[in-house]
Amino acid sequence: MKVVGVIPARYNSSRFPGKPLMDICGKPMLWWVYHQVKKVRGMDEVYVATDDERIMDMCRSQAMQCIMTAKTHGTSTERVHEVAVKVQADFYVAINGDEPLISPLVIEKILPTHEIDSDFYVANLMTEIKRPVEAIDPSNIKIVTSPEGQALFMSRSPIPYPKKTLEYKYYKHVGILLYNRRALDFFADTEPGYNEKIEDINELRFIEHNKPLKMICVESESLSVDTPMDLERVRNIMAQRLVERK
Repeated sequence: MKVVGVIPARYNSSRFPGKPLMDICGKPMLWWVYHQVKKVRGMDEVYVATDDERIMDMCRSQAMQCIMTAKTHGTSTERVHEVAVKVQADFYVAINGDEPLISPLVIEKILPTHEIDSDFYVANLMTEIKRPVEAIDPSNIKIVTSPEGQALFMSRSPIPYPKKTLEYKYYKHVGILLYNRRALDFFADTEPGYNEKIEDINELRFIEHNKPLKMICVESESLSVDTPMDLERVRNIMAQRLVERK
C-alpha cells in the first residue's frame, strides 16, 4: 500500500498573503510542516502542491519535493487531486500547510491500519474543543457526527446547539484528510452544493451528496496560522520547544 502526503500551499491567501513563507525561528512555516510530515511512519512520499513560483523556489532551495499545480483551483482538495493525477498511490493524505506544530503521531492516526473494504474512502481528523473561544471562532470548523463516527454536518457556527442539555462536547476539524483516488475524482467532478457555498467548507461536498466521510477523533493541540497574531503565538511556542531540546 502506497501512501503519499500532500501539503497544499497557496501564496495569495485572502486572510494572510504569503503565510507559507513566513519566518518561524529561521525557517519558512512550510518547511516546518513538511519536515513534520516526513517523520510520519507509513508515509512513502511527501510533496508540496503550489501554484506560486516563490513557494516552488523555496522548496527547491530546501530540497523539498514540490509539484506546480494550476492557478485555477478553487480549493485545496482540487490541488490534491491534481497531484493524484500525476503521482500514483493508494491513498493521499492532505495536510494543511499552515499547521507547523502538527505532531507526526497525530497524522499517523488517519493512516489505514488494515485493508479498506471500499472503493470510495475519505476520512478527516477532529479534536475536542477545550477553549470556549474556539467554539465561536469561525475559522474553527465544528463537526457533528453519527454514533458510528460518520460526519453529519460541518459549520463555522457552534453546533450542536445546547437547548436541552449541557452534557455535550464541541469538536473541531483538524486539517488532515485521507482520500483514495475515487474520492478525489468525485470531488473534482462535482459542483459545490448549496451548504458548501454558504459555509465555504470543502468537506460538505461529500456530505451533501451522501458520500461517507469518516471522522477520527484525536488529541491534538495544533494551531493553524490564520492571522499575524496566530503566527506570533506559533513563533513563541516553537522558540520554547527549541530551547527545551537543547
